[in-house]
Amino acid sequence: MSVRKTDESVVEDLEWASVPLDLLRKAQPWRTFRWHKGQQHYSGTYWAATVRDHVIYESRLELARLLFADFAPNVRHVVAQPFLLKAEVEGKLRRHIPDYLLLTDDGPVVVDVKPRHRLERPKVAFTFAWTRAAVASRGWRYEVWSEPDLHELENIRFLAGYRRDWLFDPGLLDGLRACELEGRSLREAFRLLPDRPRPLVKSAVLHLLWSGHVTTELDRPLSSGHVLRRAA
Repeated sequence: MSVRKTDESVVEDLEWASVPLDLLRKAQPWRTFRWHKGQQHYSGTYWAATVRDHVIYESRLELARLLFADFAPNVRHVVAQPFLLKAEVEGKLRRHIPDYLLLTDDGPVVVDVKPRHRLERPKVAFTFAWTRAAVASRGWRYEVWSEPDLHELENIRFLAGYRRDWLFDPGLLDGLRACELEGRSLREAFRLLPDRPRPLVKSAVLHLLWSGHVTTELDRPLSSGHVLRRAA
């Protein structure tokens, strides 16, 4: 396998079985996204609260996976295009660049993002099969991620607007954390702390929902009737 180090021009070739996880954590994206007239993919950068920095994506579906990763409380770090994986399969040297490496509380997860309708294409299925085997050989988890539930995606995309913690008054957040939010609807939570401006309270509640202090069902459009639950 090969990794781009902090200086993008420096490429280090390493044995897959022994490459240090800390090196992968600091890896630079193998490719940089490009813009050109008529391109088929929508590329860009997303500011991830998890890493407090920008992470690249090469499609709207990759952006969706980034949103889910940033929202997940057990994801501690995200690396885009973390390495070039090489393996000899059926007598030929194969190469593949996974889309993301997630460092989670449950261990590393290597992620490939692909639309569902393309998963059964022979070339795609073959590449993902040997990649899965290589990842599993290190005891890591491999994930192929396709289109998510639309309601959940829209809800997480909405809550991501409240992900920047420095925009919120720490005293206001502490005041809400001291309240009993378990079992309250969003409508009721928005009316807590009546001595503070309602828009600020509402924004702070949504930040607490984004940051995992409380949870709610996200499989239907978010509304003021949604009930809050204490995070497990």
